[in-house]
Amino acid sequence: MTNAGTGVPVWTNAAAGSRAADGRNFWRGLWRLADPRLTLASLSSILLGAAAAWAHGGLSWAWLGVTVLGICCIEVAKNAHGEIRDFDSGADAGVADEDRSPFSGGRRVLIEGTLSRRQTAAICAAGYGLGIAAGLAIVSFREPSVFWVGLTGVALAWFYYAHPARLAYQGLGEAAVALAYGPVICCGTYLSQTGAISREAMLLSVPLGLMVSAFLLVNEFPDYRADRAAGKRNLVVRMGRVRASRLYAGMVAGAFLLQALLPGLGFNPLSWLGLCGLPPAAAAVRRLMRWPETTALVIAAQRWTLESFVLMAVGAGVGVALSG
Repeated sequence: MTNAGTGVPVWTNAAAGSRAADGRNFWRGLWRLADPRLTLASLSSILLGAAAAWAHGGLSWAWLGVTVLGICCIEVAKNAHGEIRDFDSGADAGVADEDRSPFSGGRRVLIEGTLSRRQTAAICAAGYGLGIAAGLAIVSFREPSVFWVGLTGVALAWFYYAHPARLAYQGLGEAAVALAYGPVICCGTYLSQTGAISREAMLLSVPLGLMVSAFLLVNEFPDYRADRAAGKRNLVVRMGRVRASRLYAGMVAGAFLLQALLPGLGFNPLSWLGLCGLPPAAAAVRRLMRWPETTALVIAAQRWTLESFVLMAVGAGVGVALSG
């Protein structure tokens, strides 16, 4: 189609304007995909693994930096992948205004036009590429056995949304998150520093993995109606919000019970510092069990769960590092 007065194709100016808008919005969209509130889960697990390694002989700060870079790139890639999948399924678009939350409902970079589909896919590919490159650098020049842990982590991230597994859509996403943000990242960090996976690192990682999975679970409550309509059958959709709130309470109780039992499993009593995350977790349990179907009231439970697992990781990490 051309402009009747000039003969210039109409789409030319529109495309130029679109590219200008893309240029202005790209970094804002990338920042949304790298949301620090979501990356805190990875960083908490890295912190715990690094603290355990510090207690057993110190750290290579340079290789720790490569680990952080690689895992954060995979995190951004997974978020970008999720934006595309949840956009295609209608899960993000179906979130009603009254169910919007800072912690759930996606990053909305496609719905709001902050990024194009091509840009989001490019960020996904670049994130996976950089993350895998960082992992291969560790394998090649630091610790070859990290390969299998890294492969597991990348597979969990990719198949969280990708066919045929689509873990997030089959009610398996919560288990995948507990595994990834608990043993995989924590023990992978420890392995890259020490050349081995210890019983201590494994045991430390389990309560944190449960709490990060509980964070995912509470984040599914505001999206319940949209996820159900889109066929995203996570545990909240499968169980309903009332029953899922009881599951959440059980996960939180299990995480802090395991944390409290660590000294009895051979840990220094300083590992009890991880219990400093209990007060916000208890407040979140009370809030969610009382109002599981009211998003405006669930948001506080989301925030408290985030605070809880960060405090657990910092407290336990400091305790383990000091005990060394």
